[in-house]
Amino acid sequence: MSSKGLKAFIISDNFVRNGIGVEFYIDNKLIVEIFRDDNEHAKMLSVFEQPVSLELIEECITLFNELVPIY
Repeated sequence: MSSKGLKAFIISDNFVRNGIGVEFYIDNKLIVEIFRDDNEHAKMLSVFEQPVSLELIEECITLFNELVPIY
């Protein structure tokens, strides 16, 4: 899957999870979400489309680290 047209949106969840994350879309389809759970002190990656290239995952992780502050 190409990263051409990758869009990133910062999200927040204070109900089910407590934290902040980034959703990544290509062609208006949710591809990957990376979420920082502040209660669990963990970062989680969810993949919604398959297959996803390692290069795209690396790009998403880099953008996440730029957009979301460290606790």
